[in-house]
Amino acid sequence: MTAIRTEGELEERLSRPSAADVEFMRELEGDLLILGVAGKMGPSLARRARRAADEAGVRKRIVGVARFSNPRVREELEAAGVETICADLLDEEQLQALPELPNVIYMAARKFGTTGNEYLTWALNTYLPGRVAERFRRSRIVAFSSGNVYPLVPIAHGGPTEATPPDPVGEYAQSVLGRERMFEYFSARYGTPVTLLRLNYAIDLRYGVLVDIALKVYQRQPVNLAMGQVNVIWQGDANSVALRAFRLCQSPPAVLNVTGPETVSVRSLAWKFARRFGVEPIFEGTEAPTALLSDASLCHRLFGYPEVTLEQMIEWVAEWIRAGGVLWNKPTHFEVRDGRF
Repeated sequence: MTAIRTEGELEERLSRPSAADVEFMRELEGDLLILGVAGKMGPSLARRARRAADEAGVRKRIVGVARFSNPRVREELEAAGVETICADLLDEEQLQALPELPNVIYMAARKFGTTGNEYLTWALNTYLPGRVAERFRRSRIVAFSSGNVYPLVPIAHGGPTEATPPDPVGEYAQSVLGRERMFEYFSARYGTPVTLLRLNYAIDLRYGVLVDIALKVYQRQPVNLAMGQVNVIWQGDANSVALRAFRLCQSPPAVLNVTGPETVSVRSLAWKFARRFGVEPIFEGTEAPTALLSDASLCHRLFGYPEVTLEQMIEWVAEWIRAGGVLWNKPTHFEVRDGRF
């Protein structure tokens, strides 16, 4: 694949629909509402959906809802043909005023800044999903969750599957499990078809685990090895799964792990970047025998392997950092083992 040199090229690549996306949008009945569209993944997901519908030749509203604290995000979505609604989802009147659309993707969430503001994290991650699940009980709902609901597992045993019982570490992860339970409850009460996506970790060139590691190497800072293994997936591939996951919606909810096929050594990733930057990596700590991992083999069987490979992501991230590409300064804190974010 060709190099990505500008944010415009990056956004085009992230939002470029696959043939499977286009075919799915041709099949999907009704319009699409994306709640929490202004986060890291939402804008490219909304544009991917818009482009897929257009390429499929179907008339379909793609509506994104957020507070839009950054007006530029709203302007860019509108320019791409995505309808936008500025709303605070925690405001009941504003929530009730949203349009009744048959397909809903739920992306609103809070992770960083949890410690010291736990009440707000629970409000956004657990209370709000309950209100949304009741408000859109007549819709199909695809809700983003997180692989953080799983316990740290022995690396030698591989990552948890969807059948692994959740055992979240820390209040953030507990609140995410609370999100899932709210969607489960209202699905059971109303028969709402739901899919829960347990994602870790999405990769962009401006943020993500690979950017975190590459920056440490490039800036000659130590790479923490405490969380010695990770799973990653290109953000565009994760969003492609999110769109097509409406096929899985059921009551009780379907659960799907979303990540790449490899369990990747943090040490090996640091060395890969070091060779591209022509430096020696610096390490601190040692690899623990357990890590936060997920087995996404079910996702790959249902939707195919990611289009963008791990090696391609590494190459793109290295080129982006060498060229001084825009960074969002939003570290993932993937190395955190006590669940305190």
